[in-house]
Amino acid sequence: MLDVAIIGGGPAALSAAVNCRQRNKSVCIFGRSLDSSLLFAAEKVDNYLGLPDIGGEEMLNRFYAHAVKNGVEFKECRIKQILSMGEHYMINADNEFIEAKTIILAMGLSKSKGIPGEMEYLGKGVSYCATCDGMLYRGKKVAVIGENEEGEAEANFLADLCREVIYIPLYQPVVNLKETVMVKEGKPKAVCGEDGRVVALELDGEELACDGIFFAKNSTPPESLLFGLQTDGKNILVDRNMATNLPGVYAAGDCTGAPYQIAKAVGEGLVAALSAATEIDRREREKK
Repeated sequence: MLDVAIIGGGPAALSAAVNCRQRNKSVCIFGRSLDSSLLFAAEKVDNYLGLPDIGGEEMLNRFYAHAVKNGVEFKECRIKQILSMGEHYMINADNEFIEAKTIILAMGLSKSKGIPGEMEYLGKGVSYCATCDGMLYRGKKVAVIGENEEGEAEANFLADLCREVIYIPLYQPVVNLKETVMVKEGKPKAVCGEDGRVVALELDGEELACDGIFFAKNSTPPESLLFGLQTDGKNILVDRNMATNLPGVYAAGDCTGAPYQIAKAVGEGLVAALSAATEIDRREREKK
């Protein structure tokens, strides 16, 4: 079991990872490749203390090299869901399940745009993980909204469980769907529900009756990644220790709000790492 799982890959995540290793904690960063970071594309960074006129790509590579030197592990993947297991957490990393004592969320500013009803019916017919929740819809009718090719894998998985699967692609081309999956073009407008459960998806003015709706997004909103996480709009709510409202879960960087600056992200990553390490040490002392 990992001491600390860090979700992200930018300056906040790398800073948190280095400082976790300084406290002798096992740590792994789960995220996309370095070139997916907004910093990677920056032509010049001029306000980071001690490193004037440095390019974003070079800065990120320096941060990454520092983390590697300190023994940080990396796993390039998309996190589908994080589940509380009581005193620790279970991470679904592209359908590989990994346990961690604490979590640091450092995934940057969420670019995901939800639709009306999506958050309202989360866990009540709305899901972001077919592997996690698919069994709940055995023999039922579901819709899958895919922003990328990963949605096809979700739809194919559900096709073996559900009576009917309708796939709504928000990209082209669709290349790898089972014959039993029906493709329907259109723009999702809203999740419709009755008596606290999903009953339909509004699609370009028509209501598509279904028992559940699965979203395969390019980036998952933090509150849907970890059920019960408190947010303010797109920002994760934290205290001065970078602690969220969930025990053992911390956040750092752009996902906690403005200012969206590298120095702020690096500093918050440090604080989150120290808080996570302190929490782990406290638990160990209480067990003795």
